[in-house]
Amino acid sequence: MSDQQQPQLPPGWQATWDQNAQRYYFVHIESGTTQWEPPVAVAEQQPVTSPLPAGGPGGVHHARRRQYAAGQTQAYLGADAGMGYGQPPAQGAPGDGYGQAPVGQQGAQLFTPGLEGDQQLQLQQGQPQYYGQPQPGYADAGKPQHGPVDQLVNQFGQMGMGQQGQKPFQLHTVNLVGMPIDPRELLADPPEMRLPPGACISNNPMANADPSYQRCTLNAIPTTHSLLNKSRLPFAIILTPYRSLKETDDDLAPPVVSDTVIVRCRRCRTYINPYVTFTDGGNRWKCCMCGLANDVPQLFDWDQQRGQPADRWARPELNYSTVEFIAPSEYMVRPPQPPVYIFLIDVSYAAVQSGMVATATRTILESLDRLPNIDDRTKVAVIAYDVALHFFSLPPGSTESNMLVVGDLDDVFLPQPTDILVNLTESRAPLEALLGKLSDMFKDNHAVGSAFGPALQAGYKLASPTGGKIIALSANLPSLGPGALKNREDPKLLGTSQESKLLQPQSSFYKTFAIECSRSQVSVDIFLTGSGYSDVATVSGLPRYTSGQTYFYPSFNASRSEDAMKLAHELSTLLASPIGLEAVIRVRASRGLRMSQFHGNFFVRSTDLLALPAVPWDQSYAIEMQIEETLNQPFVVIQTAVLHTTSFGERRIRVVTQAIPTTQNISEVYASADQIAIATLLANKAVERCLSNKIEDARDAVMNKMSDILGAFKTNMTAAGSGASAQLSICDNLKLLPILLLGLMKHVGLRHSSQIPSDLRSYAHCLLTTLPSQLLIPYIHPCFYSLHNMPPECGTIGENGVIMPPPLPLTSERLERHGLYLIEDGQTMFLWIGRDAVGQLVQDVFDLPAYDQLRGGKATLPILDNPFSQRVNAVINKTREMRRTPYWPHLYVVKEDGEPPLRLWALSGLIMDRADQTPSYVQYLTQLKDRVSQGAGGDSWYSELNGAVRM
Repeated sequence: MSDQQQPQLPPGWQATWDQNAQRYYFVHIESGTTQWEPPVAVAEQQPVTSPLPAGGPGGVHHARRRQYAAGQTQAYLGADAGMGYGQPPAQGAPGDGYGQAPVGQQGAQLFTPGLEGDQQLQLQQGQPQYYGQPQPGYADAGKPQHGPVDQLVNQFGQMGMGQQGQKPFQLHTVNLVGMPIDPRELLADPPEMRLPPGACISNNPMANADPSYQRCTLNAIPTTHSLLNKSRLPFAIILTPYRSLKETDDDLAPPVVSDTVIVRCRRCRTYINPYVTFTDGGNRWKCCMCGLANDVPQLFDWDQQRGQPADRWARPELNYSTVEFIAPSEYMVRPPQPPVYIFLIDVSYAAVQSGMVATATRTILESLDRLPNIDDRTKVAVIAYDVALHFFSLPPGSTESNMLVVGDLDDVFLPQPTDILVNLTESRAPLEALLGKLSDMFKDNHAVGSAFGPALQAGYKLASPTGGKIIALSANLPSLGPGALKNREDPKLLGTSQESKLLQPQSSFYKTFAIECSRSQVSVDIFLTGSGYSDVATVSGLPRYTSGQTYFYPSFNASRSEDAMKLAHELSTLLASPIGLEAVIRVRASRGLRMSQFHGNFFVRSTDLLALPAVPWDQSYAIEMQIEETLNQPFVVIQTAVLHTTSFGERRIRVVTQAIPTTQNISEVYASADQIAIATLLANKAVERCLSNKIEDARDAVMNKMSDILGAFKTNMTAAGSGASAQLSICDNLKLLPILLLGLMKHVGLRHSSQIPSDLRSYAHCLLTTLPSQLLIPYIHPCFYSLHNMPPECGTIGENGVIMPPPLPLTSERLERHGLYLIEDGQTMFLWIGRDAVGQLVQDVFDLPAYDQLRGGKATLPILDNPFSQRVNAVINKTREMRRTPYWPHLYVVKEDGEPPLRLWALSGLIMDRADQTPSYVQYLTQLKDRVSQGAGGDSWYSELNGAVRM
């Protein structure tokens, strides 16, 4: 505290000393707002309605006086409110990439370092103008501003930019035993990040990363590794850098910096962001990661499009955590690649008879206008395969295609150098003609082999010169040429300790081929529609290492409209997605932190560089981190950069920045833990454990981790400390982690059962390691709705779209014999109907006179002319729409006394019940309590998981 005398204040105000600025700032007690100037005791005076500016004490900015650092008051004069960053900069000296700032118009200029504010203002003629949108906190002190004050104060408080005297973290402890489960709490925001005052130079509420882009398992990071280890909590980030945008959710695209002025730290290459510090009158900025002082380029404060000074504080990179830069030429090693799509279509007997060929070709034909092709550079090729390869020449200007057959599968070659991979716009007519008749061309085909591997090699030869995407559709187990596989499914191994052998690839061809594809920027997506064994465990290695995705349709039959619709929807959505191409991801973090392990679909090119030939929408990546040395700074910064080429030919860099406070208090570590992020990470690690060891080991590891966290919490945070206790305590923000991990252990990917085919397990593993958190959570903890007695407003249109029923706890105790229920996990939907359902309900929903006439199984509900039918259909459609992935879940009608396999499948989603050899939630808590009381679990399991095979 300073020796300065505390000023006399009018009633309702208090003074707080700011250590950084070495001066008092003043807090209006009633509103919680702050200001530097001493308040005046005037009865009519209104309190300042803006919170402490984003610069915090020592870094406040006013509309007429911008202050970069404490004690340095340089005026910053803007030029025009309509900011534009559209034109590339003039070339400057070699190597700097910035050029010289042009001279502005008379009456507007860049700030002059070294002059005090009043001297600076004298340089202008008349009253100077200040541009950019004025924001709360930039106004002169004492001038009231109008707006949603309470909302802004709350937002700044959540970002840690409020007053210095913050309330401490409140750690609320709950007893899991007997605690009711409210599934709606899974939709709650993660624990707040309380950054110290002055951490951020912006007062924009979007200055820290949105959880849908990047979230951390801990929102207060321990300063030492020993403290982290003491808590037994994992430390990792969950990254979804290229998430989809939905108008119905009011999603906004990240702002784009188009002037190619990319400011980075000279030493650690961090991109400038809202957590840097400006010094030397604004001429330099201090990196928030390594602390190096860097020069601010002159063009950073210049609007190149308008040729006049710009408002620095309006730049997106200083206001938003997620921004996208248009990269200059030095970020390119070659011209941006065009979108390239190579379609490999299985035309064997099984593929034609199942209707896959007809469905796929019709979908591709109808999706040609949806392919990214803004600049008419997109290229397309079609290769059909069975026991041979069928290439199609699509000469521009022609209306017909020519088929060229290659029967040599051991040494694949292209039958002609041109007209196979063609420009979509120039060869549209022959391509449409081919897709329209391809199914008929092979309708009498009786070939039963599958040259899947040679077809992949042919597609690679076409795509490798430029890079691109191979979309392979297969209805058979690969049986000919390189990559041929055997049917190794053995029902005797299912449910035994040997089952994990079926989940490991049986051939190294697909991983080796995938690495070659990754080097050439070729991504592979696979659609498997076979009626028999497909060996998903082996062929899914292609998408895994090339950043693609696997789609699985067991027993596909297009004669069922539901099957055809699912394939058509998912394939067309994939084709229409504006993917990023030839991408690399690098994650940087503050000094003392290190990335230790990576999970997801990519290839690790070096210790910290992830190679992704394509960046699909809504694909997630988990990155574990370690604390290597003591963190002395009050907060750390984790920044992810994705360098990619857009589907319309621009080289861009998407940067996601997240600032997280540090703490020496273990209670704050627990209070900040994000149960959703933790569950997402453990799902990835459990899958790796399944593949490297046994499924049983993965379940045990998850169980041990939960008991480990509970045991550490009991030891560190409760009076019981050790020994037996009647309670099973955990902090309130982690109270749903046990049910999430129980759902993970009961999931088809990990559940103990001798009835789950290895293909289904392997496909579940693909989803568990790629789904973003908002989709993974319902996948392991399904949503359960009661429809027959839902409130009257449910199923109708509200302010935010269709109003959904309240979710129920996942237990069959909520099932009534006369009821209608919906159980869904994002991949499958079950419409459960009780055996005593009244005839009117059956009539209104299914258009059938009685329950006895209702058939269970895959179905499409009719839309009938009655309110209840329309409400039920609205809930089902809303459930499909609110998911962000291309997946289209099937709907199964399940009768209470219907087919046992279907009933058991639906009931397996009610994870709080006992099923087979898996415990109920109550039994599970009892097991955890016993382990905690006995001190079981230990911390060896986590190191064992960390020893799992890396990609």
